[in-house]
Amino acid sequence: MQNIRSIFFMLAGATVFVAMLLLTFSVTLAVGGILTVLMVGRALSMKMKPAPVRARADGKREMRIWNDGRGTIIDL
Repeated sequence: MQNIRSIFFMLAGATVFVAMLLLTFSVTLAVGGILTVLMVGRALSMKMKPAPVRARADGKREMRIWNDGRGTIIDL
């Protein structure tokens, strides 16, 4: 009877160990997939950022245009 109980506990422990192993692996894959999608999205959004366009006035005095991060400033 003692041997049967020992075998049962051994199988129950192995089952819990395998279940935890599978849970850890699946959570790791899920987090890795989410991070991969976020990195690809960020890379694509950075690639689609428009390039700055230089503007010039046709008059004698050159118009100064710059962007201070809060908006475009035009100095006539």
